[in-house]
Amino acid sequence: MNLDAYPAAQQPAWPDRGQLTAVLGDLATYPQLVTAAGCDQLRDRMAEVTRGEAFLLQGGDCAETFDGFSARSVHGKLRTLLQMAVVITLGGALPVVKVGRLAGQFAKPRSRPTETRNGVTLPVYRGDSVNGLEFTAQARNPSPERLRRAYEYSLATLGLVRDFAAGSDVMPDLLRAWSEEFLAHPAADPLSDSLAADIGKALDFICSCGVTQETFLSNEFYVSHEALLLDYEIALTRPDFRTGQPYASSGHMVWIGERTRQPDGAHVEFASRIRNPIGVKLGPTATSDDALTLIDRLNPDGEPGRLTFITRMGADKIRDLLPPLIEKILISGAQVAWVCDPMHGNTFESPTGHKTRRFEDVLDEVRGFLEVHQALGTHPGGIQIEFTGDDVTECLGCGVEIADLGKRYESACDPRLNYDQCRELVYHLAEMYRARLRGLEVTRTS
Repeated sequence: MNLDAYPAAQQPAWPDRGQLTAVLGDLATYPQLVTAAGCDQLRDRMAEVTRGEAFLLQGGDCAETFDGFSARSVHGKLRTLLQMAVVITLGGALPVVKVGRLAGQFAKPRSRPTETRNGVTLPVYRGDSVNGLEFTAQARNPSPERLRRAYEYSLATLGLVRDFAAGSDVMPDLLRAWSEEFLAHPAADPLSDSLAADIGKALDFICSCGVTQETFLSNEFYVSHEALLLDYEIALTRPDFRTGQPYASSGHMVWIGERTRQPDGAHVEFASRIRNPIGVKLGPTATSDDALTLIDRLNPDGEPGRLTFITRMGADKIRDLLPPLIEKILISGAQVAWVCDPMHGNTFESPTGHKTRRFEDVLDEVRGFLEVHQALGTHPGGIQIEFTGDDVTECLGCGVEIADLGKRYESACDPRLNYDQCRELVYHLAEMYRARLRGLEVTRTS
């Protein structure tokens, strides 16, 4: 696949092109990370989200790191995501499509190409697949060998994910133990008491019937990342042996970021040529014409499940900016899923110098997202969040104050929700969905 005719934003300035060519040649011979059949299955699930029949729960690290990889870390993210899915499934009366933001999220777009500290200017950190976080000339020098390591860590992560999913579908008591841990966590909010009681009763009934986790809560799990480094993505693109059509084998779902969604750019062109389900981030500058152009480029046949718009407007803008986008697309008849990224529009620098987000802003953007869809009669299809299963102190709220940010600020890039904050967010989300469902029922019977 040759994209030389298209402008490619956010690509590293690799100093050794010969080494890059050699590494990419090796990657092109490596086994695929995911199968075309798995991508097709996720596209079918995303079609259910598009039709309002399911909810997408997508999340993980802002930027995965090689040093941060461990079985414990992967297990913690999976466990938290599955626990959140239990609450949404039972509280919101919707099946949940579970997609990890992992096994490939090793690169990050940046607003500036360099960073200056104490008069020293070096290339900005672009993720572990490009360079190192340490502020030294050696670490910040982009190295193509890191692309190979990104593949290896992605492969190892997927191995853990598959083992975990294969071993967690036979015992309902495992599901119950996890869910009770989530429900009884010290971060409990009084408003969640009734929902916790409802979920507890549902789990009692499920376990008493001997229903397995596989039946109650599908153990299907998919992985996704931003398709930022085009050299890497092209090297891992494979034809499906069944049809000959190309798939990005780096992840089941890939998305195009706010900084690389130019319709005439290389990222959109790449996405238009592969069969994976595709996401596109839409920030506050996105117009309805931008969205319609992207639909024409990425889903001209109107295939449900093919295209997802992931909005990242900010809590103070979501209620004003989102309705015109949805309304124009409704008029066009296009088939897209709508998902909320409540993280990136709410980032700011604290007085301590840490990038952070307020939990209340994250929650308010989710609430605004649901309010807009409720008013328009459309389906709020899901959320994409940056989180970890650990007790980090990166986002404010739920017991984390500004003075606490330095205690466990472990993200290599943007701040993530911790376990307590994930729990609070999903409780509020399930409550919102229950209220929405009650409103729809009233409308139908009036």
